[in-house]
Amino acid sequence: MGNAAAVLPEESFKHAASTLTPLSLTRSTPPDAQRILFVTSEFTDLVKVGGLGDVSAALPRALSRHHDVRVLIPGYRQVMCSGLPMRVIGKLPGRGAIPPCLIGELTLPDQLVVHVVLCQQLYDREGNPYGDSQGNDWPDNHIRFARLALAAAQIAGGSGIRNWTPDLVHANDWPTGLTPAYMKWSGQNTPCIFTIHNLAYQGLCEMESHVELGLPAEALSPEGMEYYGKLSCMKAGINYATRISTVSHTYAHEITSAAFGCGLEGLLRRKASEGLLCGFVNGIDDSWDPANDPRLLQGFKPGQWEAKQLHARHVAQTFDLHDDGPLFAVVSRLVHQKGIDLTLAAAEHIVAGGGRIAIIGQGERALEQQVEALATRFPGRVGVNLTFCETEARRIIAGSDFLLMPSRYEPCGLSQSYAQCYGSLPIARRTGGLADTIEDGVTGFLFREATLDSYLRAIGRALNVHRRPLLLNAMRRKAMAAPLYWHQAVQPYDRLYRRLIDGTDAAFSSRRRVRACAS
Repeated sequence: MGNAAAVLPEESFKHAASTLTPLSLTRSTPPDAQRILFVTSEFTDLVKVGGLGDVSAALPRALSRHHDVRVLIPGYRQVMCSGLPMRVIGKLPGRGAIPPCLIGELTLPDQLVVHVVLCQQLYDREGNPYGDSQGNDWPDNHIRFARLALAAAQIAGGSGIRNWTPDLVHANDWPTGLTPAYMKWSGQNTPCIFTIHNLAYQGLCEMESHVELGLPAEALSPEGMEYYGKLSCMKAGINYATRISTVSHTYAHEITSAAFGCGLEGLLRRKASEGLLCGFVNGIDDSWDPANDPRLLQGFKPGQWEAKQLHARHVAQTFDLHDDGPLFAVVSRLVHQKGIDLTLAAAEHIVAGGGRIAIIGQGERALEQQVEALATRFPGRVGVNLTFCETEARRIIAGSDFLLMPSRYEPCGLSQSYAQCYGSLPIARRTGGLADTIEDGVTGFLFREATLDSYLRAIGRALNVHRRPLLLNAMRRKAMAAPLYWHQAVQPYDRLYRRLIDGTDAAFSSRRRVRACAS
């Protein structure tokens, strides 16, 4: 690790030289636009693992109608091989064992500017952004994402991008948690928002890593980023950011409790009491308009239920299901958090009630095997596809009557909103964003406890509604009108950005006055 900082990355990117070509594209922004740097480890256009990638692609685009927004991501192999022209615009020094890097710039077809942290030794690897193809985390993830965070802080300090310095930095989840910390340790006053998308993933590393990360002594205390004898990048983001946001109102409240706080509930309660923690529900992008989605076999609007039947027949044929009975969909990562085990336990009840289940997704191998066994047990009633295809996922949702989401926790969730758009009624646990986006008995069905009995009661209610076509179609209509699109969901972010930048945010202004007095 120690020698890595001595290697400049120019030579390591010779293999990508063909993509590093000059660009002449420009973007127009409103006259009162502020400069926003959006820092993320995923961006769906280029590389995606989960919902963070979707939000990171959609929110900056929605914000770009109001601000000069630029995205900062690592230069993974997927990014470098995207085929998009890129130019190198700057160079940044390292820190500790964090190597130096170059900053690249590419412009997407819709003119959104993406800056790329170019460091081949950290990012040019097989697998996904966080680990190898076998699902193992990269052992140097603390350095890989510290490089991203440090680059963001250096850009906020005026380095790396000529003639462009952000007025505000928006960091997302643990891979960017050190961003506000490095900003603070370098004496910056630029406001930084840190959004928690999933508190369960904390970005932990050993206390001894503080030398590699170039941390000051204050970082090693509970008031810094110490977490039960280790270092937590998530805690760094919470402790040092100007404001903390989460992706739903309910989740912002839940994470202040022991049940959902992951050991950080005390810190989060304090931030909430200081007015520094808030929740904004995620929106969905316009591509989920069922009337204009090119991935569907046929677009449709409320009342055009024959299109849903067309998709239901497609799902039945694709998954080798019988043609009769309500269709339940599972479009999800197959992991414990998502309550897949509850759906496995409920499947017999669904089948006994005349239902069919189509499951698409990947995840924990043990759950994958149990899902496959379920399909073998109920041929013609349960179908499984252990891959993920965006087009097929949309068609499954469009054809389904109900979407199963018995999540044990769900910071926001997007699938329930996707389902509502397509007239599929979500059956979900009353937690996080699911509680905020589903009106029980109106736009879907909610149940309270993460138990089979509670889940089965909600499924039973859904089956009863399916037997009453007039009520079913009335709920479908209300569901299709329920989701927030990003042009609506972006408004609270816009208001918060402006308050923080112009100094009118009461909590931030009070905090700055306290710091000034202390110094």
